[in-house]
Amino acid sequence: MAHQQGMDSALFERRLRPVYDNLEVGNNRKALQESEKLLRKHPNLLCARALKGLSLLRLGRYEESHSCLQVVAEEKPVDDSTLQVLSFCYREMEQLHKIVELYQHAVKQNPGNEELLAHLFVSHVRVEDYKAQQAVALQLYKAQPKNAYYFWSVISVVFQGIRGPESAIPEKRKLYLALAQRMVDKHIKEGKLETEQEAFLYLHILKLQNKYQEAWEFLTGELCAKLYPGAPVSMKFELLKELGNWKELNELLQQLLEADRDRWDYYKEYLTSCFELLKKTSSDEGTENYTLTTCHDFLLHIIQSSERKTRGPYLARLELHQRMRANQLPAQQLVGDFDQLIIEYFLLFGDKSCCTHDIALFLPSISMEQRQALAGRLLVESGISSTTLPQNKEHMQKHICALQISRMCGVHIELSVDHLLALYTALKLHYEHGYSSFGKQLLSTEMGPSDPYALLAANVMYDISMREQKSDQLFEALCLLQYVLRNSTSNFHVKLLSLKIYHMFGCMLGAQEMYDYLDIKQIQLDSMGYVHCNLLPLSGRFSGVRNCYDSTLKFFTNSYKERLEYIALTYRFCTFSKMEEFMNFKERLTNSLLYVACSVEAQLCDLVSCYGNVQQNLTSYVAMTIEPADDRIAWNELSDNRDLEAIIRWDPLHLVDAEAERKESYDQEIEVLQLRSLLLRLFASFIDLYHAPPSAKLALSNAKTITPAPAEDTATLELLRESWTGLHQRLRLMNYKPLSQRFLVNLQPTRLHLLLELPYERFFDDLAQLVLDLYTGASQLALQCKRVSENVACVMEICVQTITESNEWNGVDGLWKRRTHQQKVAACLEILSLYAFLLSVLNDKLQTSTKTKTKKKSSGDNKSQGTPHPISEKERSQMLQELMRQLKHKLEACDAALRIWKAPTLPRDLSSFMADMSLKPEVEATLIGDVSATFKESHELMVTELRNLLKDKIRIVGK
Repeated sequence: MAHQQGMDSALFERRLRPVYDNLEVGNNRKALQESEKLLRKHPNLLCARALKGLSLLRLGRYEESHSCLQVVAEEKPVDDSTLQVLSFCYREMEQLHKIVELYQHAVKQNPGNEELLAHLFVSHVRVEDYKAQQAVALQLYKAQPKNAYYFWSVISVVFQGIRGPESAIPEKRKLYLALAQRMVDKHIKEGKLETEQEAFLYLHILKLQNKYQEAWEFLTGELCAKLYPGAPVSMKFELLKELGNWKELNELLQQLLEADRDRWDYYKEYLTSCFELLKKTSSDEGTENYTLTTCHDFLLHIIQSSERKTRGPYLARLELHQRMRANQLPAQQLVGDFDQLIIEYFLLFGDKSCCTHDIALFLPSISMEQRQALAGRLLVESGISSTTLPQNKEHMQKHICALQISRMCGVHIELSVDHLLALYTALKLHYEHGYSSFGKQLLSTEMGPSDPYALLAANVMYDISMREQKSDQLFEALCLLQYVLRNSTSNFHVKLLSLKIYHMFGCMLGAQEMYDYLDIKQIQLDSMGYVHCNLLPLSGRFSGVRNCYDSTLKFFTNSYKERLEYIALTYRFCTFSKMEEFMNFKERLTNSLLYVACSVEAQLCDLVSCYGNVQQNLTSYVAMTIEPADDRIAWNELSDNRDLEAIIRWDPLHLVDAEAERKESYDQEIEVLQLRSLLLRLFASFIDLYHAPPSAKLALSNAKTITPAPAEDTATLELLRESWTGLHQRLRLMNYKPLSQRFLVNLQPTRLHLLLELPYERFFDDLAQLVLDLYTGASQLALQCKRVSENVACVMEICVQTITESNEWNGVDGLWKRRTHQQKVAACLEILSLYAFLLSVLNDKLQTSTKTKTKKKSSGDNKSQGTPHPISEKERSQMLQELMRQLKHKLEACDAALRIWKAPTLPRDLSSFMADMSLKPEVEATLIGDVSATFKESHELMVTELRNLLKDKIRIVGK
């Protein structure tokens, strides 16, 4: 240590530079060699030893790395370079509490060191210890009286009140916030407030205490004007609304709208202020008309005096009409005829793609008859009929808008199948005309202007398929979408719909291609991952889906460290306005339902796909660090981060309830996650009963015999078994309904009903009893073995029967029930694969135990009268061998069924499809052939993978 401290600083840096350079470029092996070479010359150089630990960590040699880092940490280093390397290691290992300990020791040795105290503060930030943050920040302020440190302590007090462990107690919350306000008040009196972020924090503290008048006075005062001239206008809106000062808000908004005439958010606030003023002054005669007349006159003034037409004031006029009707006020008398206003808006802005959803905002406020009449008028106003075609892009966009609104008004659902087919043909021809006329010379990143015709056509064909319960129309729609994608490679709407249809038909290969084509990255993996990842489990590609899970999970694990650093940076730069935003973001990602579900499914996939010998499989299992007794999922904090609005829809508004659909699907996904998580923990408890859990890995090689278990050994398994049966009983009582599939854009059904339909509950409940009986040598073991064998036979029969049924459906409609059949087969093979893995582990343990016992002679008779003897281990081993032999036969039967599982046949021949598609002749031949080949290849890949899985399991149980 003394040698290290005595080294010349420049020499120190120069000798460590090769190690840093190699680590930076990812040459970890070379970095390890360089650090070891340096340690041979300078064995007390702690930074070199820490760098060696980091090199070992990145090489995956975790135990060596841990011991190396432990040695360095025990030396309690104080030099910055060593502390930084150790911090980096602990961040990678997600052992953030160790960084706190590290800097606590360093600060004790250098109490007034500003840099060390700052690092200690940030280490507390990472573990969200707000009380410790406050104490360290005050220490910093005493050592170096800087405003930043003082406000670190203030924000730490605020977070103790709103996010800390005592935040749920109203008195404590009030106390902390009052303390934070007094701290800032003291600073203001002393004239030490310096930055806009400090002013923001003071305003935030006042708002948290509902002290809106004080906040308004500060916001409009001289000090805030000097420090925080760029305070967002929304802050003024919020305070004026809370104070009920509607007149001042109204005047402020009028000024803002005069300056920026297309701010829809301002118009909504303006209308709200007008109606609130109306409530206040309604007792005065004549005021009612005056207030709303003034409002309408102002909107007309904006419309008439604007040099260019903007959507904002026209939308505000429609919103005023809608709100007046909702309040039983004479809207038509003041504003005019609603239909005429909509038509005027359509004529002005119908050539913009946003027009459809602008008009859709106001459709729920009118009757169905009025909606459909309005839709008809808009189609007439678009100027396109059965004998005319659009003359330019703008003309075409108006026609598209009118068609989309007519679907939203429910016109399509009332048409007959023949009319829908005619509409599909017309849409398809309009797409082809639009593409050839206006879509040829576009950039590769642009969407084709006529693409919405094809999207509407796909929705129409789905409607027909649902009515007829056949797949041929939907398959044709898929071919059309693939044709559009060739012409418009950047249209993500087409990719999303194609992905959905591929999943509906169980075509995993096509779905994966579309998902890869979407090129989803970063935060989209969380918000958009549901379109694919939720549908992967039980798709029949256990090892194939692992890559998709890995890329998704990699984002969550990597970004977790980044999210912590973002929060630390907001402190360093005193960006108080962004702190809560980053913290909420971190919590939403950490508790993402998709993240937790992918983690569980990935572990189940690994257990199902294990293909090595018993010891290799157990090593893989131990690396998963599953804790059966510990449910690590924070169920009450799970977050639904799905972006359901990314997939565009024009379905009838009166039949769509997006919020109800979100809630229903989220509730079912939570139940599915509970089933899968409990299955994983229950299965892990089977293994842990015979092999030491990860916390006691050393016992794995020492435990040679099986002895009758004390109650605590089996307590976890029995508790999980009760939870397993209890969960299934509760779910059956809940009687969840399958998600509606009325429209193409609706979410796919969850796996909940499939998991309840198949014998998961009985199989794993009986398997739990078998594991317990084998462990204790219970007298009813033979009976339990018979029961489990019957369950295995039942699962095998379901698998074979489903494949037979799928082959029979091929003669009728090979795609319509394809996904259901694939899920059933995959679920059956999942059950049997887990069972095979368990039997191999039990057999290995019993074989080892039996061999050990034959070498030992019994030293005493130890017979006790009245107590039944446990079944000998030799007999247990024989019963287990018989179970393995029976399982092998059942697996071979499944393999034979898979061998004759036919690829899905299309409901009609290709030439029939080509005639219906009416696309360009040079495209037709390759397009439909490519799509049908994708289905065939997907089936062959799935069958090959499932058969390889069965071969591995047959080999494992055949030993």
